[in-house]
Amino acid sequence: MQPQHKIVGKIVVASQHYPPDPSTTAAIMAEIACRLATEHEVEVLSGSGVLPAPQTGAGKPRVIAVRNRMAGKAALVRRGLSELLFVLRIFGALLRRLRRGDVVLTVTAPFMLPYAVAAAGWLKGARSALIMHDLFPDVLVMAGLLKPRSFVAGVMRAANSLMFRALNAVITIGRDAERPLLSYSGMTRNKIRFIPNWATLVPSVRPVTPDNPFRKRLSGRFIVGLSGNLGFTHDPEIVFEAARLLEDEAQIHFLLSGWGIGFERLKQLQAGANLSNVSFVARVEDSELEAFLAAADLWIIPYRKDVAGVSVPSRFYNLLAVGRPVVLVSEPEAEAALTVVENGLGWVVTPGRADQLAAAIRAASASGDGALAERAVKAASKFDRSVAMNAYAAVIDELLHNPNLKEQR
Repeated sequence: MQPQHKIVGKIVVASQHYPPDPSTTAAIMAEIACRLATEHEVEVLSGSGVLPAPQTGAGKPRVIAVRNRMAGKAALVRRGLSELLFVLRIFGALLRRLRRGDVVLTVTAPFMLPYAVAAAGWLKGARSALIMHDLFPDVLVMAGLLKPRSFVAGVMRAANSLMFRALNAVITIGRDAERPLLSYSGMTRNKIRFIPNWATLVPSVRPVTPDNPFRKRLSGRFIVGLSGNLGFTHDPEIVFEAARLLEDEAQIHFLLSGWGIGFERLKQLQAGANLSNVSFVARVEDSELEAFLAAADLWIIPYRKDVAGVSVPSRFYNLLAVGRPVVLVSEPEAEAALTVVENGLGWVVTPGRADQLAAAIRAASASGDGALAERAVKAASKFDRSVAMNAYAAVIDELLHNPNLKEQR
């Protein structure tokens, strides 16, 4: 008789954000799905439509569009309803497509999606893994949208305990996530895998040049940059107040570009104060990202308090890749702050302290430490795409062949 080979299941990736969506989450999920598809059958349940032709075909994931209507981030009620409908559609699709032995991978956007994925996986006898970009309800508490001891926060934490019990693996992108995760009764250390995000730009010091298209129109000698999505976890006021404190120092200028509710707030503040040392540019396309990041001498990542274990800035790695120091507004135990301090990449300041942020910017403008750029690039080189992809592939392969991950020592 011929020996019987165990049939390995397929992988299903469930993500609201996927190309052609331009978001960072979409790019990350596409990278992972495409890497897994080189070795396994992969289906993607996408809320962003169908991939363009060059990204489909043999050796690529099969992308299945799930109807999704996204409201603006400021329209909280409509956005919540549309996300709930999307999650229900994903849940139905998973019940139809999952089989025993399959692995389903998802991410915490929207925050209701992991609950549906864990439940569908449990019901169908599939294994499930979650990439934890943000921890809820902690993000909502941090943003001031929920009270820590509110009924809603309590319900979410109870749901988290059930979800973590059902999940086979939780992939964190920050070391600081382990402590809050282990506070849940359904969570065990053997389920946690730390795989940091990566730089999408090639690590190399980009020199500061006066002919940079984003820099040459600015009056200051030292340019402080702020870029990307500013959501509920970020603090736009601290950036604007630091700019106000530094307005009389003509050599320092703020260059701001991004989107989200935080940037709308920055524009409101600037409309009222009209600071001479603040300039806005429209959202920068991917083709211009490298030039834009190279335009600033220093970059700010401004979080509200209690960020540790809750959120990790994906943009951080590209800032390092172009050889720029950073000022991080966060607690010192947060993942990005640990990386800054361990590698000597800039400054970490206390959330809410605009005076400390202004002082750090002033110190950076006077430092002239060329070694900072080299250290930033060296650190960015550690966060390599291929290393991360191999780590994801290893976790998924282990789940496909052995749902009970071995206890870490």
